[in-house]
Order: sequence, then structure tokens, then C-alpha cells
Amino acid sequence: MRYFIYLLVGVFFGIVMYKSEAASWFRIYEMFEFGAFHMYGIIGSALVLGVIGIQIIKRNNIKALGGQEMQLEPKAKGIHNLIGGIVFGLGWALTGACPGPMYVLAGAGYYSMLVVIGGALLGTFVYGLVRDRLP
Repeated sequence: MRYFIYLLVGVFFGIVMYKSEAASWFRIYEMFEFGAFHMYGIIGSALVLGVIGIQIIKRNNIKALGGQEMQLEPKAKGIHNLIGGIVFGLGWALTGACPGPMYVLAGAGYYSMLVVIGGALLGTFVYGLVRDRLP
């Protein structure tokens, strides 16, 4: 039952991403050129809702679906955040999609995104191999 809930939330998220044009390559390109506010509005509203959601979770001590305690401690900041952000941004700019929209676009019939998804999965696998050796 739990996986069915995850599936429903994912499908709903995908529909919202597609209908709001957050998965549109043109909208992402437009954002990187500072040509329109559309994507910044979507990202900003997601940020505000995320902050509100985290505050509700903290204040009400809400547990995850599996019943385990949610851990919300801040992580250490450093050069690795800058490097990771640059790599993420470059990938986003080059492919026109970040991780969420990749799957939405593949589901919408843009099958070239399957190459991007394969590259993302390969990159995640390589990171898992070298993670312990990174500073």
C-alpha cells in the first residue's frame, strides 16, 4: 500500500510538472537566459512551500510513512557544495532537465531523455563508488 501512495504522489507530481511547463526545455532555457520569471516563480513557490512543510514537520514531530523519525539536521557546508552545484547546474543547462523533469519528459514521449536518465544513473553509480574517498 505504501508503494501505491508513492506512485500516486509521483504521478501527481509529474502531471503538475508537465502542465506547469516546469519540464519544458524552452522554459528552462528561458530561465537560464533570465528571459522570464516563469521558472523562478515555480522554484520560489516550491521553496516557500518546502520551508512551511519542514516547519510543520518539526513542530508536530511528524514521522515518515514507515514510522521512523525524520532527521532534519543541517549538513556541513564546504567546497563540495559549490562543486556539486556547478556540476548539477551544468547538467541542467546542457540537458534542459533536472532529475524530476527527466522522468516526466520520458513519460511524455521525449525518448531522448532515456539517454539523459541513463547518464544520471551512471553518474549516481560512480558517485556511490567514489563517495568514501571524497573530502
